Amino acid sequence: MDSAELRAVQQPLKDAYREDPEKAVVTLHARGHLDDAISCSVETGQALAVAGLHPATGGDGSLLCSGDMLLQALVACAGVTLRAVATSLQINVAGGTVTAEGDLDFRGTLAVGKEAPVGFRSIRLAFDLDTDASEEQVRTLLRLTERYCVVYQTLARPAELAISADRAAE
Repeated sequence: MDSAELRAVQQPLKDAYREDPEKAVVTLHARGHLDDAISCSVETGQALAVAGLHPATGGDGSLLCSGDMLLQALVACAGVTLRAVATSLQINVAGGTVTAEGDLDFRGTLAVGKEAPVGFRSIRLAFDLDTDASEEQVRTLLRLTERYCVVYQTLARPAELAISADRAAE
């Protein structure tokens, strides 16, 4: 897809969202099933992803780690966003890689130390780009990717969260 094709696809959406901002609000869904083991099978739309305990919390390493899945979602979103920005600005990016790594102190999730946080202490996102773009263009790509990447922005400015539970009828 080139810049003109991207604009042709996105312009009617942008116009509709300007005219009626509520049309831009879309509720995304995720669903999982609690398994018999200490695991949860998550429907991805392509396959089931079975998440379980990380080896640092007693898992055997055979199941996916939800922390890894969070980083994978960041990589996917940032990669797609960078591609869209590069396409829109007509900056040639022939390829490359996107990596994310994050530091966790598992004492927090295992309730070993109250001073240890539950969750990532820090996350680093990096691109290795195959491009002839100038340094200024690469800085623009990164700035706009950061600005428009949904997962990055959600991690940087957490969304309002709510939790609830219903009980199955006996």
